[in-house]
Amino acid sequence: MDKVTIVTGGSRGIGAAACLRLARDGHRIAVGYQRAAAAAEDIAAAVRADGGHAVAVRADTAVEDDVVRLFDAAAAELGPVTGLVNNAGVISPLGRLADLRTEDLRHVMEVNVIGAFLCARQAARVLTDGGAIVNVSSGAATLGSPHDYIHYAASKAALDALTIGLAKELAAEGIRVNGVAPGFIDTDIHLASGDPDRAEHVVGRIPMGRLGTPDEIAEAIAWLLSDAASYATGTTIRVAGGT
Repeated sequence: MDKVTIVTGGSRGIGAAACLRLARDGHRIAVGYQRAAAAAEDIAAAVRADGGHAVAVRADTAVEDDVVRLFDAAAAELGPVTGLVNNAGVISPLGRLADLRTEDLRHVMEVNVIGAFLCARQAARVLTDGGAIVNVSSGAATLGSPHDYIHYAASKAALDALTIGLAKELAAEGIRVNGVAPGFIDTDIHLASGDPDRAEHVVGRIPMGRLGTPDEIAEAIAWLLSDAASYATGTTIRVAGGT
């Protein structure tokens, strides 16, 4: 059976890299996006230009109806959905928890927690034996990110708990659930932090002495979705350069 995989937040960064990497493994790709329509279409076009199958689908993952429509569109265009890369996520300006705006707290939790849970729930409803979910967490989940974004770290810790619990719920149905926890990755997500050069500022904290790349995270995602990882479930792989 063809592998049909939905990648949320697939228009840029880790999500875009995952789309392209999975397509090379023969996955049919639904590129989920919220605002960056042109970028998502570019990723889908790149997959098709390389001989693969892809469609770009707009969805706000924090909205239940959008999530259902995303899965329905993927199935209608590409075939029965077999996998989910639960990648869509946001951050907010850096700062201490005491200074955090409530609207920023709510937005991060709505996308990173509610949205991720809605997508995982829909995957649990439609995937069959052999299906797989990869939740994109963060090394921040175990570090806490004090003075930067404790709320973001907490949202990713929730995702780690989802990975463990859902893996146990779905194991008997032949569905695997795993996670990837990136460290500091060279993507444009840092623009939303209020410090566009933040990635360069944190290199000194990384034992390997460099930022990671989206392609390096995509490799871990691809392995977890592959048959080579058939006995892996309920685990989160840290790809963080030693942090």
